[in-house]
Amino acid sequence: MTFLGLPSSAPPSIPRPAPVSAPVSAPVPVPATDDTPQPRDLTLLYRGPLSSCDYDCPYCPFAKRRDTPEQLRADRAALERFTAWAAAREGSGDTLALLFTPWGEGLVRSWYRRALVELSRLPHVRRVAIQTNLSCRTDWLAAADLSALALWVTYHPGQVRQDRFLAKCRELDALGVRYSVGVVGQPEHLPEARRLRAALDPGVYLWINAAEGRSYTDAEAADWAALDPHFGYSRHAHPSAGLPCRTGESVLSVDGDGTVRRCHFVRDVLGNLYDGSYRARLAPRGCPLPVCDCHIGYVHLETLPLYDLFGAGVLERVPQHWPPADA
Repeated sequence: MTFLGLPSSAPPSIPRPAPVSAPVSAPVPVPATDDTPQPRDLTLLYRGPLSSCDYDCPYCPFAKRRDTPEQLRADRAALERFTAWAAAREGSGDTLALLFTPWGEGLVRSWYRRALVELSRLPHVRRVAIQTNLSCRTDWLAAADLSALALWVTYHPGQVRQDRFLAKCRELDALGVRYSVGVVGQPEHLPEARRLRAALDPGVYLWINAAEGRSYTDAEAADWAALDPHFGYSRHAHPSAGLPCRTGESVLSVDGDGTVRRCHFVRDVLGNLYDGSYRARLAPRGCPLPVCDCHIGYVHLETLPLYDLFGAGVLERVPQHWPPADA
């Protein structure tokens, strides 16, 4: 299984944009250059070159990795360019839903916090969310439009005390932030996950990701499903070859340099975000891979009922009817 959008094995190197000589504190807005007038409702999964994280989870290939100052400046410049592009779509007729899926932890960096606040306040951005371990402070969220901003939070046993993590969750609750919390379904995590479910507000959805390379007996799966009734979607990879998927039509993956692909797992290039060349390639298409085993991929398969399940909470992984009426 993949974990939070990470491939099952890390790439040998992560492409990084060349260092930017212009000051990143004053990015130049990128005007929209698309020639196609047809408005689009687009979901963009953005992943820039950031690959550093403050945690060292044994199942993650980017644990405790450090970026150099030059690499951090390049990541900041790439993110600010993306944010400027998104802002420039106002008035174009496009609406945007944006999910940041960084290789590392973004919210410990000021430019990610600032980007989420700015994007949440744009009228044509219906949702902006990020995957995070919630190791950052939370006070910055008070400046955001919380009707548009949401968090996809992962709890990592062994990296942070549960009481400290729960204190951050209660800060989110007090602010009125929409968020989900998840745990990787390692056997040794089950007791912590049970305590976490008992301590979280009932209105917070706790999701469980199947651990990479692990098969679950029915009894093991039942233990996890008692915490996450939708664990069954993560337990097994989903056949996808040739099946219709929203990626490549309304859902796209964007790299730090603006390269557009249908998703994080299909490397074929559709064009570039900043010259508008991707627009001509937007079309329905079947998946070219035999299976899809990551939530941020298979959630968009049209053969699965996950858009009905999650509704407006697709990006932050919050079911639209949560908690269940019979809970």
